[in-house]
Amino acid sequence: MIRENQAMIQPLRLGVNIDHVATLRNARGGRHPDPVRAARLAAMAGADGITAHLREDRRHISDEDITRLIGASDVPLNLEMAATAEMTAIALRHRPHAVCVVPERREERTTEGGLNVAGQRKNLEPVIRRLGDAGIRVSLFIEPESAQLEAAVAVGAPVVELHTGAYCEAIGAARDHELARLADAADRAAALGLECHAGHGLGYDTVGAVAALSPIVELNIGHFLMGEALFGGLDGAIRSMRALMDQARA
Repeated sequence: MIRENQAMIQPLRLGVNIDHVATLRNARGGRHPDPVRAARLAAMAGADGITAHLREDRRHISDEDITRLIGASDVPLNLEMAATAEMTAIALRHRPHAVCVVPERREERTTEGGLNVAGQRKNLEPVIRRLGDAGIRVSLFIEPESAQLEAAVAVGAPVVELHTGAYCEAIGAARDHELARLADAADRAAALGLECHAGHGLGYDTVGAVAALSPIVELNIGHFLMGEALFGGLDGAIRSMRALMDQARA
């Protein structure tokens, strides 16, 4: 199997999602707490990248936040967005290092599942092409399923991010089953020539097993880290997560 042959060669990056710093700010209005400050602190604590989701309803990250985040720290920005004309135009205007295309429904509290790439090929292909032509790395947030991986290749995406939500929410044998799905999908992604990332719902008790999957080269984690930061600070939360990832990968 691919994960046996790769033998922990690839380093594992950590992307820190700062959306919920903006959520807390927006609960009262004003400028505090500042997600740009959080981005800088995350970089100092060991984050390899910053992730921010600009939603249609602007419930947390704002257009001004994206403007300020570009170049605000030494680590790259990964812009999560829906594959709409508005969001594509914003990405092309700002040209972040990366864009992760995610499904979006106005009524959802958080992203609830992966893209149906196979069913949205007509819409996704031109978006991926335009972003790629602009020098933006494009990933697709998908379920760990072979059909979605193959569809990602078909639409020209160089990167996929596997949805880890079902794994994180499962318990006992069900969690083992979900981990096996992630492992198989990571192997399949590598076999197809896709760069493989993973994220959603990961915490201290779930990150290790996913970090140990050698085809995965990046984890994106946000909500858990922001919650832990309330009790021990953002620096400590990120350093603890980074240590668990490194330990699992080594």
